[in-house]
Amino acid sequence: MPVAIITGASKGLGRALGGALARRGWDLVLDARTADVLAEAAKELSAYGTRVEAPAGDVTDAGHRADLVAAARGLGGVDLLVNNASALGSEPLVRLEGLALEGLRRALEVNVVAALGLVQEALPLLRASRAGAVIDVSSDAAAEAYETWGGYGASKAALDHLSAVLGAEEPGLRVWAVDPGDMATDLYAAAAPDDDGPRPVPAEVVPAFLRLLDERPASGRYRATALLEGR
Repeated sequence: MPVAIITGASKGLGRALGGALARRGWDLVLDARTADVLAEAAKELSAYGTRVEAPAGDVTDAGHRADLVAAARGLGGVDLLVNNASALGSEPLVRLEGLALEGLRRALEVNVVAALGLVQEALPLLRASRAGAVIDVSSDAAAEAYETWGGYGASKAALDHLSAVLGAEEPGLRVWAVDPGDMATDLYAAAAPDDDGPRPVPAEVVPAFLRLLDERPASGRYRATALLEGR
């Protein structure tokens, strides 16, 4: 069975994608910081008959990243790495003039440094897979200038560029940066608590990610809305 590592998998998009892969027979290594919520997600997904490892921890910790890859190795390798864990830098978001530099450092550490660190840790197993792929979850804030989204958007723009360079350096892999669009998640609620407008739940966006896995287009940046067209 193929094996996926998904960070930020206790809820939201990570959990929804984990469920979709479990239903397809994938074995999973799930990550999140909150152990009890992660354990609940692992129990739910293992009900599909898939093997699930769920070591709780912070992706900014190198030892935890090594544990995630070791767990995947125990399941047979790494065929897919999904860097989904994200930090906003400020909750709720604020204008750049008021953004604490420590918050910006946290966003960069989680969204960029930890993502690259996990790729580096998993790269030998990804190369060994016959269909190795990396999905870096991006944002429209990486490409558009929205007030208050500057710190988070800057971190996601950096992640986009790392994805593009990794795709060029590793032609044997598929490396996709994916902008999922606005979703009804705890992360969005924390970012903009006064914005209660309707938006899709993560399960409605997951088919865009599955299309990438099914069709394996060239490495690059993709928008979920475009991937969902015609599905």
